[in-house]
Amino acid sequence: MIWQLPSVLLLLISSVISHPHNLFEYNELSEYVDSHQEEYVQTLRDWVAVESDSSDVLKRPDCHRMMDMTAEKLRAMGGKVELVDIGKRTVFRLFTHSFHLDLPKVVTAQFGSDPSKQTVCVYGHVDVQPAKLEDGWATDPYNLTDIDGNLYGRGASDNKAPVLAWIHTVEAYQALKIDLPVNVKFIIEGMEETGSNGLDAMIMAQRDSFLSDVDYILISDCGWLSRRPALTYGTRGNCYFFAEVEGPKQDLHSGVYGGTVIEPMTDLIGILDTLISPSGKILIPGIREAVAPLSDEEWKMYQDIEFDIESYKSKIGVSQLMYNNKVDLLAHRWRYPTVTVHGIEGAFSAPGTKTVIPAKVIAKFSIRQVPNMDPAVVKKQVTDYLNSVFAKRKSPNKLKVTMVIGAKPWLADTKHPLYEAGKAAVKRVFNVEPDLIREGGTIPIAKTFEDVTGKSIIMLPIGGFDDGLHSQNEKMSRYNYIEGTKLFIAYLHEVAHLKKN
Repeated sequence: MIWQLPSVLLLLISSVISHPHNLFEYNELSEYVDSHQEEYVQTLRDWVAVESDSSDVLKRPDCHRMMDMTAEKLRAMGGKVELVDIGKRTVFRLFTHSFHLDLPKVVTAQFGSDPSKQTVCVYGHVDVQPAKLEDGWATDPYNLTDIDGNLYGRGASDNKAPVLAWIHTVEAYQALKIDLPVNVKFIIEGMEETGSNGLDAMIMAQRDSFLSDVDYILISDCGWLSRRPALTYGTRGNCYFFAEVEGPKQDLHSGVYGGTVIEPMTDLIGILDTLISPSGKILIPGIREAVAPLSDEEWKMYQDIEFDIESYKSKIGVSQLMYNNKVDLLAHRWRYPTVTVHGIEGAFSAPGTKTVIPAKVIAKFSIRQVPNMDPAVVKKQVTDYLNSVFAKRKSPNKLKVTMVIGAKPWLADTKHPLYEAGKAAVKRVFNVEPDLIREGGTIPIAKTFEDVTGKSIIMLPIGGFDDGLHSQNEKMSRYNYIEGTKLFIAYLHEVAHLKKN
């Protein structure tokens, strides 16, 4: 007797065989994440409570503790974990003595080592920007506070919740005893907000060991542009400068000496005013000429992106922007360089009045880098230009220009399979097509990973467009945190089906 399977069942079996994606237990994993969201929020609360401000040497013990907590969390999950010593950093010099502090160790972890699977490396950081209640926070920045589904706290969005979402992703697979579809590695650092000291050297040292079998690098240290989920394919670099003007041997009384000396502050303001025009045009010769031209394809991509200019103005509290159409605004935010003057050190800036002529003032300004700019060339262009402008003033004061950061831009190919996988994962979780966006800020480690390993990178953000990174009242919405974890679960499944190199 020959048994015949019902045609519906045959169709189902055929579908599963021809479409192995159908074997993916997404609903089961998604339900697990939903049922554990309170636990996830509590873990984020514990992490936010650690004041891991990497810019404050007095908070360095908190940075070390944050790395230990991260390592312990991954170790408790059965990961192969190491705390990698990346050396010391000179904090200050006094006469002939230098004082050093240990840099926070970098956490590496590994889950799975199946050579037949793809291997991804997730990068993140757990240090934060400075924050104080008196800066204008509505809540204690180091006590995660849930208000209307928003989780307020320093580092919540940048970058503790995204790091935890990747960890929860691995936890979900483990808890349900579902094999991870790919091998997952982590590199988590504690100095990103101050330039990732020591990390470049560590990545170079690990290239032929920890990173040798990595196929792709995933970074979630960025955010969406609007309420629509996004995939990020580019970031600007950054050249950060100090311009120091030194005059008298000490500060002077402006009543006694004003009108008799050529003041360093006047010189400094004079040369800063020659960097950029009121309309935003960079005046340093050679900068604009180096910028890669805007292609027709890019223009079309910018046209299709969801972005509301009026909401943008309202969010930042301004009545007018530099440009009044979406394409120009996005292009100048992402793929053109900008000059920003950040502050002046040595000037009188405290409350009250003080009639002082500062003897030495230092301007701090930066130029965001874009393809095809080269930081080494920009350093020479800026230095030569400011020296020539200063010389025309015929001032007896001394000018010294130094570049203290020279981070390159990063740009990926949006047609790479990593981005196709990203689109599929976003479609599964959010049921929309993602925007393809660039970041105006700088994530220098992306370019380092690319240059050192030669591997492809995707930035997969889950942060909201209104999270307030580096600002007062930073937050991560509960929705983005939980649905972002599901996005990472879906993404690992999609990456598993890419053709292995």
